[in-house]
Amino acid sequence: MTDTFRVGFTSDFWRPDGSSAFGDIALDVLDDAGVPWESIGGAGKFLEGREVETFDALAVLGKTVTADTVANAPRLSIISRYGVGYDNVDVAACTKNGVILVITPEGVRRPMATVNLTYLLALSHRLLEQDRLTRSGGWARKAEFGGTGLTGRTLGVIGLGNIAREFLTIARPLGMRQISHDPWVDPAVAQEMGVELVGLDELMRESDFVVVACALTPQTRHLINAERLAMMKPSAYLISTARGPIVDQAALTRALKDGTIKGAGMDVFEQEPVDPDDPILTLDNVIVSPHGLALTDEWARITGEAALGAMLEVRAGRMPANVVNREVFDSPILKAKLERYRESAR
Repeated sequence: MTDTFRVGFTSDFWRPDGSSAFGDIALDVLDDAGVPWESIGGAGKFLEGREVETFDALAVLGKTVTADTVANAPRLSIISRYGVGYDNVDVAACTKNGVILVITPEGVRRPMATVNLTYLLALSHRLLEQDRLTRSGGWARKAEFGGTGLTGRTLGVIGLGNIAREFLTIARPLGMRQISHDPWVDPAVAQEMGVELVGLDELMRESDFVVVACALTPQTRHLINAERLAMMKPSAYLISTARGPIVDQAALTRALKDGTIKGAGMDVFEQEPVDPDDPILTLDNVIVSPHGLALTDEWARITGEAALGAMLEVRAGRMPANVVNREVFDSPILKAKLERYRESAR
């Protein structure tokens, strides 16, 4: 076994010609440190163990990392997930096999906050409907497509984590009442921000715009279902940008069709990629994007610096920041790997 620390990037980072699909993803962080890297895996959804067995670190986008992946990769010490969601990684298997899983909140905080702001403004002004109207020669009908003024309206955010806090901060000048539901947040944090903590049903009933910004867990799967959609005002909008399965998509489709709510913005779907024949894509009162609206140059650079910087910390035998499975710190397997890296650095 070579002592050279090796990094693998899942194949969804690259275009067919081998160039980065996202521009500058901070590869210079590895190059400057003399750390070799390469693309791994094929076009499939799952990352196979045989594909990663000779790597110490993995940079992961949308590929699924299973128990088989990590169990058959004895050198693997760290997985850096480009983003904050990690439902595509088997966390328990990582911990069992002495593999650190890190996420990159620094890179997604502002880009995802502005995604929510983009949907808020586009929906309130009925931007895409106005666009279609103009292109189809319907100029004279513009009064039929009036928007919703935001001053004094209620903005409800489900979850009050880093992205939600950033979004509410940049949305504050709009003059909206800000409420949130998050049973895990410190009430002092909300109070300092001027955000009112409320129950979920109250948030659904009172909000003119509901933004889903919580994590996907067994408890939040289909948190927004037909019953809760029915609580919303018929003039209200739903913005879903966290994880698709938090929203019952079939129920949302029905609510959009029958006028239970006025419209929606969706960057995420229950099944991704979304089926091109999915009925929700036929509706004019929903704006959709392919779980990629946050993929800006800002996202790429800052996320890359955080993800690859965490790898270099492990290469030096140190624990990185933003670790998901902190219980792995007690793993004898991981401790042995880190000691090997420290000895190699001497």
